[in-house]
Amino acid sequence: MRDLKVIGVIPARYSSTRLPGKPLEDINGKSMVLRVVEQAEKAKLLNEVIVATDDKRIFDHLALFGKKAVMTDPEIRTGTDRCYEAVKDLSADIIMNIQGDEPLLDPETIDSLISALADTPEAVCSTPVKKITAESEIVNPNIVKTVTDKSMFALYFSRSRIPYNRSDTGSYYKHIGIYAYRSDFLKTFIGLESTMLERSESLEQLRMLENGYKIKCVEVFKDSTGVDTPEDLNKVRMIISEREIR
Repeated sequence: MRDLKVIGVIPARYSSTRLPGKPLEDINGKSMVLRVVEQAEKAKLLNEVIVATDDKRIFDHLALFGKKAVMTDPEIRTGTDRCYEAVKDLSADIIMNIQGDEPLLDPETIDSLISALADTPEAVCSTPVKKITAESEIVNPNIVKTVTDKSMFALYFSRSRIPYNRSDTGSYYKHIGIYAYRSDFLKTFIGLESTMLERSESLEQLRMLENGYKIKCVEVFKDSTGVDTPEDLNKVRMIISEREIR
């Protein structure tokens, strides 16, 4: 592991349909994007953390705190494409795509994904999953469910309830949308044509499965609350306030 170079990239797009200016939203005295950077910097196996943004306001904000950011084309389609754009001229073994709206992300999750990918040569990337029991999460299409084989390779990701669980004896796992990619595969991935299941579910990781690539899933036990709406933002503020009080 010490010989591997690992770069963490945080795509941070200013525009958002449900929460415009999301990366710069204040969360208890710090912007959301700054909190994500600080969480990522706690990971032991990352050599560098870069924010890939489309907006100079985000770039300038991070510069005030000495954090590295690069400007990327505003017309880039996805966070994965933006991630690649930020590192395409850099040398690395593994590229971490870290969601810019996960201010509660556990640094240990990042390290576990890097270790899992390094130890699994047949996988092109690794990603975390967490067991869920709440019916409200199981039926929520905004929470992506995952099924794996016995070796924890992904079989499918869906916004629907999977597995069907007719006998009521199975378990449900939600997908947390961060990835560790082999750097050479990341270039391959963004060059692949969009696939039918990817478009149907609006989940780009299905493009990998449809093309026969292996995704290693890593079970984690700490949740991460993504921020997509004002309600999510208030929830995260409350969680951080409670932690600081403790």
